[in-house]
Amino acid sequence: MSSSFKDLLVWQKAHQFVLEVYKITKEFPKDELYGLTSQYRRAAVSIPANIAEGYTRKGEKDKLRFYNIAQGSLEECRYYIILSKDLAYTSSRELEPKLEEISKMLVSYMNKIKAN
Repeated sequence: MSSSFKDLLVWQKAHQFVLEVYKITKEFPKDELYGLTSQYRRAAVSIPANIAEGYTRKGEKDKLRFYNIAQGSLEECRYYIILSKDLAYTSSRELEPKLEEISKMLVSYMNKIKAN
């Protein structure tokens, strides 16, 4: 049993994903600062933020709502990875497997909550 959302492996991996998104988007064109860069970062930050918020919720339904929002933000980031490559802003393929791992972990975590 964890004592804090920071103990959750899924949160830790999501936090690392955010740090990598910030690093990669730092290299995006400056004219994207209020466009793709901002949207990508916002969606990435939303993943661990909603995991953290859901962790503190007492009811199953309330917890799952925040984890579902995190999953939605994760899928939004999946699109931004595709768009960033198509616009030739990055050639990095390292984020895709990390995002997939976080997605699987989050779904598994949600399924455990439903089962209890």
